[in-house]
This record gives sequence, structure tokens and C-alpha cells, in this order.
Amino acid sequence: MIPSTHSRQQMRASRRALDPACRLALAKAACRHLVSLNRFTNARRVALYLAADAELDPFPVLEKACLMGKQCYLPVLHPVREQSLWFARWQPGEALRPNRYGIAEPVWKPQTLVKPWALDLVLMPLVAFDSKGNRMGMGGGYYDRSFAWRFGRRFWKGPMLVGYAYELQKVKNIKVSDWDVPLDAIVTESAVYMG
Repeated sequence: MIPSTHSRQQMRASRRALDPACRLALAKAACRHLVSLNRFTNARRVALYLAADAELDPFPVLEKACLMGKQCYLPVLHPVREQSLWFARWQPGEALRPNRYGIAEPVWKPQTLVKPWALDLVLMPLVAFDSKGNRMGMGGGYYDRSFAWRFGRRFWKGPMLVGYAYELQKVKNIKVSDWDVPLDAIVTESAVYMG
């Protein structure tokens, strides 16, 4: 179990300890696992993130998705609702700008935004995960708030939510709260864990 901020910092330090060449090799290996999923093959709208703080980089997935003709999206801070996300269509080479936290986002127009439920597959960064599909994020709750509507659904739950992380981020157990949205799968360089 990783309940403390100190442990969260330790997990982030473990990611940072990987050298850039190793990170790239692991990102390519994780990409191979992800693209082998039927839900990825069949997805039309895929949301990813721009790696920061030595997160597992989904850029190889972005390149593959673009080659397959998929629409790719990045998270953007909701223009009105606090601590929620919408997603803006983006391709490599298009403009980015820092949001209020200094995190790069696509330069979007209202017509390029989609709501979370309109996506087919969402890659989510994380700090730690367990084999039951529980995720520890950065602590802001943005993804949990954005996908909280799934709790009210019995059948159609919208996009497949996929945690994307290094195998070294796996822990035995993560304490979950009522508002934590469970993942459908977690993909690492070594395995696919179904939630």
C-alpha cells in the first residue's frame, strides 16, 4: 500500500532514475503491448498525454495511432468546471501552449474539443498501480472527476481507461477512495493487466 506523499515522491524518483535510452526502449515495448489490444485496434478516438516528470512516454503510441488514421486527443483543463478535463484533437507538430499550471496543452478551439465520454480509449498517466486496476495519480483528481459519470452506468461505460506505466510502478495494493475511478486495464513494458 502507498498511502503517503513521501511514497508518491519515492515512486516518482524511481521513474526519474531511468536513463533516457532505457525510457525510450520501455516506451516502445509498452506500445507493442497496447497496440495488440482489440480495443486499441478498433478505437477511432484515442486520448493520450504528453509525458512529464519521466512518465512512460506514449509518443510511440501517438505515432502508431496517427499512421492507423485514428483521431488523437490530449487532455486540456476544462474551460469552466474546476479540476476537470476535456480533450482536444492534436497531431505531432501542431501548436501547444502552457495552461495555468505550466503544462503544455493543444491550442484549441471549441470545435476541436470532445467530452470524455466521446472517446474510445484513454491512456492515463499514473504514479503507482496494483494488479486489481487501482491507480494512484498525481493527487489532483482530474481524471477521476472527468470520468466519475461512469459510476452511474451499469452497461455502457464509455471509453476504455488504460493506465500507462513502467512495471517498476507496480505495488502490492493501493488504498482506494469512493471517488477513485477504476481502470479497465494497465499496460506496462512487460504486461497488460486487465482491471
